[in-house]
Amino acid sequence: MADRDFTTAISKIKVPMLILDQKWHRLFALGGKPEQVKELEKQENDLLKREAELKKELKDLKKVKENLMASVMSNMEGTSDLVSKKLDDDKRLLEECKERIQSNEDELSELPQQTDDVNRELMLATMDYCYDKLRTNSTEAEEITNWIKDVRVQLKKNVIRKHNREINNKEIYSYMHDVFGMEVLNLFDMQNGDFYIGTIDDKGEPVKTPSDKQDENDKTDLSDIQLEEVDLEAVSKESKEDTEEAESSADE
Repeated sequence: MADRDFTTAISKIKVPMLILDQKWHRLFALGGKPEQVKELEKQENDLLKREAELKKELKDLKKVKENLMASVMSNMEGTSDLVSKKLDDDKRLLEECKERIQSNEDELSELPQQTDDVNRELMLATMDYCYDKLRTNSTEAEEITNWIKDVRVQLKKNVIRKHNREINNKEIYSYMHDVFGMEVLNLFDMQNGDFYIGTIDDKGEPVKTPSDKQDENDKTDLSDIQLEEVDLEAVSKESKEDTEEAESSADE
């Protein structure tokens, strides 16, 4: 939309009194109000206060005017110097009161437009702030999304690596069992401390080691985690290298 068309469209919108709306204040709950918004808010507050003061003063002036008019009427027929002086003073005060009433009414007639102009500026400043915040949040959200994707990829790779190590441990322990027998393995298990097999045997029973009792709560199966964008070729290559390394160690 062209700037001229946008300005024309905005000028036709009836903007609610923003500083009286609690939801407007909530727009700045996290970041606080920028200086421009604070200044416009103060201007609008001052205009509303001035309007309230003028209305109260106008109400009082009209009461004074009524009293002065009544006093003038009651002293119109008086002939004494005292009455004449009182009449002159009342007339003078009445004229001053009328002038102040007129002045207040003139100022009051201008205040709504002034307040509307400031309120409209406040709307534009608010929109600038909000859309800037939306763009900033969108950029940060995208960066966080990319970070999460990267972490998910790394997590999936590490899940696969974890299973590779567990499988390798199971094979080593199984070969040791076949070569040396369980009685010898039990002696070496007690001598060599904690280690973790971590993979359940195909026949249904896990291979028990001295560390099983301590680490039982840590044996969380992550194989069901559904993660995308994994470089399976790279992981497969690493798995193959791990397997070849294990076989080479077994041959030696």
